[in-house]
Amino acid sequence: WRRREWLQAPGEPGEANIKQVRAFGEALTQALGLPTERLLAAHEDPLPVLAAEVQAPVNLDPLSAGLEDPLQRQRLREQLRGGLTRPTGFVLPLHDDARKQGHAWRSSAWPLRQGQVFLLAGDSPMGYRLPLGQLPHRLPEEIEDSFATDPFAPRAPLGAADEASPVKDLPDPDPREVVRTCLCLELRQGRLHVFLPPLNHLEAFVELLRRLEQVASQSKLPLVLEGYLPPSDPRLQRLAVTPDPGVLEINIHPASDWDGLVERFEGLYAAARECRLGADKFMLDGRHEGTGGGNHVTLGGVTPSDSPLLRRPALLRSLLVYWQNHPSLSYLFSGAFVGPTSQAPRVDEARDDNLYELAIALEQLDAQIAAAAKDDEVELPWQLDRILRNFLVDLTGNTHRSEFCIDKLYPPSGARLGLLELRAFEMPPHPRMALLQLLLLRGLVAWFWQQPWRGSLIEWGGALHDRFMLPQLLEQDFLQVLSDLRHAGMDFDPEWFSAFFEFRFPRLGSVQVAGSRLELRQAIEPWPVLGEEMSATGTARYVDSSVERLQVRIEDYRPERQRLLCNGRPLPLVPVGSNSYVAGLRFRAWSPWSARHPTLTVDAPLRFDLVDLASGRSVGGCTYHVSHPGGRNYQTRPVNALEAEARRRARFFASGHHAGPLSWRPERVNPRSPLTLDLRRQPEHGLDDPANAQQ
Repeated sequence: WRRREWLQAPGEPGEANIKQVRAFGEALTQALGLPTERLLAAHEDPLPVLAAEVQAPVNLDPLSAGLEDPLQRQRLREQLRGGLTRPTGFVLPLHDDARKQGHAWRSSAWPLRQGQVFLLAGDSPMGYRLPLGQLPHRLPEEIEDSFATDPFAPRAPLGAADEASPVKDLPDPDPREVVRTCLCLELRQGRLHVFLPPLNHLEAFVELLRRLEQVASQSKLPLVLEGYLPPSDPRLQRLAVTPDPGVLEINIHPASDWDGLVERFEGLYAAARECRLGADKFMLDGRHEGTGGGNHVTLGGVTPSDSPLLRRPALLRSLLVYWQNHPSLSYLFSGAFVGPTSQAPRVDEARDDNLYELAIALEQLDAQIAAAAKDDEVELPWQLDRILRNFLVDLTGNTHRSEFCIDKLYPPSGARLGLLELRAFEMPPHPRMALLQLLLLRGLVAWFWQQPWRGSLIEWGGALHDRFMLPQLLEQDFLQVLSDLRHAGMDFDPEWFSAFFEFRFPRLGSVQVAGSRLELRQAIEPWPVLGEEMSATGTARYVDSSVERLQVRIEDYRPERQRLLCNGRPLPLVPVGSNSYVAGLRFRAWSPWSARHPTLTVDAPLRFDLVDLASGRSVGGCTYHVSHPGGRNYQTRPVNALEAEARRRARFFASGHHAGPLSWRPERVNPRSPLTLDLRRQPEHGLDDPANAQQ
């Protein structure tokens, strides 16, 4: 499409009439080399209107019923404006003929019992209301086979935009043939809406757009294009904008080099800022978080034959196993919603036996890779999908809701594009952070392309949701990733990723107590999806966000002389460095009406005490409140970062510890989560702490 003036936005006013629409349709039919009698007028069906009036209760006036509803009034206004005798638009049965070289179009008459085209009742575009069910029934032998284009087949250039292909002369069509895909011309609020039919080949789609622009230029009539998208083709770049609940989903076209990635992301963030949109938000309590929208990364090639995943299947195996070996790659760049029921669960999160079965699948994949190296007849693209498909799924078996999504890699019945989608990334607040994610991924791909990862899967067990939920231990794992890349020749500075750790794990407060420094940070808490419940809109499944987790870190801590308590219970501190200790703390933060354990009360506020074992007294501590300590209920979100910081600081006090003697008892360490104290559970007293036992 060359001239923008012949494209009209859906909200712009128009001055077209039904005569102009008919003339446009006849000119387009001739431009496509089809007889004008194939253009059919489409009317609104009066029978549903009459049936609704006949079936109405005797004491209900059909002319006034429901007119309080604005949508009902708008629908009635449109029906009265158009009438039942004037055509709503025109229908042209149209299909691209794949049996001919060049651009050839097929059309046919529509043998309908009523003799005319009457649309289905509704106010949707014409293309969604065609009476296809009234067309003659097709016998099985009359159904034309449709074969997808070989993804490895070479594609010819599309040609210049002003090159119009000559119309092919077709033989007389079979009188029994009925074309069931249509191009629709509809007059809607003075605008000409063109509903594009589904087409099998990109060449036909481009040719149809050329003809539409040609006729629009001749008739001086702008168009509003709608309907089906063009067929998937590597010669076509797409930029799709889709509204999602709470976010705007933008699928940008791929880039083949680093400069292209930088240009796209910086342009995307700049355009969003001009529209007063951003990739971050503030919660009611002042927490700074992402919007929840995914920064899904698609890895592949321009064509399936160029895809590094199909050219070297060991690359996919290396990425999958290395990601499983290092949980920091899954949790550092993710959003708040993680875990088995999240949008992108890890391969070892969804099902208990998945990791064991995946190890068997990887053995089979290694055997296929070795066989393909000796025999060119081995079809590795098919085997790659068949071997891994049933393991890269969520709890329900959905292949799309997985951290590694191979729906578009090379499925036998689907889009064989050679693409891998990494779905665990959340959209970061700054373009440099988004580019750093991609740079890290490019580094891993470059490393595994030269040297495949030969490691095996690790059974993390309970440590996955215990150890790697704490930012300090997650950072140690991520530093190991950077160390591996450094040995592979790619020097990533750990300081580059400090913004991710501060954004993902914000500091809640710190205090100096008796020579020790106590710090609280937000940690990761997997939120589960609950069972089905009835709501006003139907069946719903809520997410239980009532539990939160903190990391408690203390420096210059002397375990032989001190103990750190939270609400009177000892924390299971473990050393993480030189005279530094950390522990996790799970607690009930809220009491929503739909949550697990409805009888449990809120554990907040959290009161921390550093106890001197010799005197049995608390020498200091701090207090953390989940909500405003004065009981203030915020109704609106913070207007800026300063107000958000004020709300966060109002919930932390460098005081509030117990005064006087403090009695407490040692507790057994939970074997499932030895690094985390869960305040929701009743304490199991024991002698796991030798120092406490002596006291």
